[in-house]
Amino acid sequence: MPEGFVDLRSDTVTQPTAAMRAAMADAVVGDDVYGEDPTVNELQDTFAARVGKDAALFVPSGTMGNQLALRLLATPGSWVVAGARQHVVIYESGAGALNAGVQFHELADDDGTLDPRDVATSVAAVDYHQPKVGAICVENTHMPANGAAWPLERLDAVAAAAPGVPIHMDGARLFHAEVASGVSAATYASRATTVMCCLSKGLCAPVGSLLAGPADVMAGARLERQRLGGGMRQAGVIAAAGLVALRTMVDRLADDHQRARRLSEAVADSLPESGCDPATITTNIVTFRHQDPDRLLAHLRSEGVVAGTIAPGVVRFVTHHDVDDAGVERTAKALASASTAGA
Repeated sequence: MPEGFVDLRSDTVTQPTAAMRAAMADAVVGDDVYGEDPTVNELQDTFAARVGKDAALFVPSGTMGNQLALRLLATPGSWVVAGARQHVVIYESGAGALNAGVQFHELADDDGTLDPRDVATSVAAVDYHQPKVGAICVENTHMPANGAAWPLERLDAVAAAAPGVPIHMDGARLFHAEVASGVSAATYASRATTVMCCLSKGLCAPVGSLLAGPADVMAGARLERQRLGGGMRQAGVIAAAGLVALRTMVDRLADDHQRARRLSEAVADSLPESGCDPATITTNIVTFRHQDPDRLLAHLRSEGVVAGTIAPGVVRFVTHHDVDDAGVERTAKALASASTAGA
């Protein structure tokens, strides 16, 4: 990305902080496949404690964390109940079917949550010659629903609708949910069997995610990670940045949430037909509809702002550590000139 651009494509584009770079340079390392990297072990223990789980496993990506959970919680051929717009369903290139042999039973998730009645119906369908539900996946925050955080009572209702069915929480942006809702990551995670969180989304670490859960499940996850080619050696170099992320980058997410709300107001003012409602923006993601996204994105780029799309006709802005107030105002100004520029 050319220097000086406001990059709103994703919160994965952040640069590691100076503290992260220093920690990476000084990291004590070992062979993680042998379980001998002390920095990786510290990161795993720190995250497990943070989300209230027995153990955790450091993995290269959030997608791998989700795929490990599917392989461990659901049997091949079973249904995995999930929202139709969840990352694990539509943004992982069909990996669930290939890696775990599961079928997704997609439910409406317009507001970012699942209806407990739909979940209960899915579970009961096994009595009518339909697949057994092997697991339930929830996404918290739910990216296509403007990064919506799950209300805890709705999560409890989903769990109650499927007693005995394991739940995996794709918490790629779990700490955004914690900051926005005031519900701790551990409280959210206590409703799930396994939970995954990305260190490179919003928290600014250069790479890596963590999967946490019961000790026996995490022992299985280590084996499955190896089978998927995710075993890493002196991974403490990148785990060190993850420790800095967990310890120093969570509270500041509130700044990103405030800036996203400002962006949503600019969208609503400049593009009233987009359907953007600032009242729905509680974390760092703004999505809205546009009849010609390519033209709008080209206009924004000409004004020094880059953004992206997540579906046909749906534009997304994502705020993060590397977008400041000046960048937000620059974007607002570019949006205001979009109609006069024919965008």
